[in-house]
Amino acid sequence: MARTPRNTLSPELIVRTALELMEAKGADAFSLRGVAAELGVGPMALYTYFRSKDDLYDAVRNHLMALLPAVPSNAPWPDQVRAVCRSLRLLMLQHPCLAQLLASRPLSGHETARVAEGLLGVLRNAGFDPETAARTHTTLFTYVLGATSWEIQMAAERRDPEAWRRLRMTMESLSAREFPTVVELAPELARTTGGDEQFDYGLDLLLAGLQVRTPS
Repeated sequence: MARTPRNTLSPELIVRTALELMEAKGADAFSLRGVAAELGVGPMALYTYFRSKDDLYDAVRNHLMALLPAVPSNAPWPDQVRAVCRSLRLLMLQHPCLAQLLASRPLSGHETARVAEGLLGVLRNAGFDPETAARTHTTLFTYVLGATSWEIQMAAERRDPEAWRRLRMTMESLSAREFPTVVELAPELARTTGGDEQFDYGLDLLLAGLQVRTPS
């Protein structure tokens, strides 16, 4: 591994390298020592810029969250909410490590706060009171994170022949007498493990319930 030339190490280079390692190995397998080795420097060199692994986690997450587009300002509030949620899902699908970073440290990072500010602003401008806006933000965020994390995991299992074989064997082994509805709906359940249509289905259910609460 070539060493990073003297005086070229920077926070931006470290973040890009950390992101590449996370995307190759997953956030769980990521380490400061691994980033240092990839850059060809000693681990202590990274502490000049980041005090801990968590600090670098937050920097990578800020880098990714900064890629989210601004909330469209010229659309009705339900479409603004849809745009935020769809953009966040798409970003996580493009960078699966982001789902892990958001789940492990949900309240850290300025860019996460910026996204929250945009969504909360949409809800407050629509006339929702502070508590309803806050509860709605939390519900939407956890829906996007949970649904997309599930989708990422199911996609990974489909790419793993052995994992997919085990899942099929489990479903085929279910007793139609003991689990009649699950067996009957197995094809439908398989079709609802991810994808745009399924994500929008859940999001539309949430928005339908929210629109009932829309202030007059």
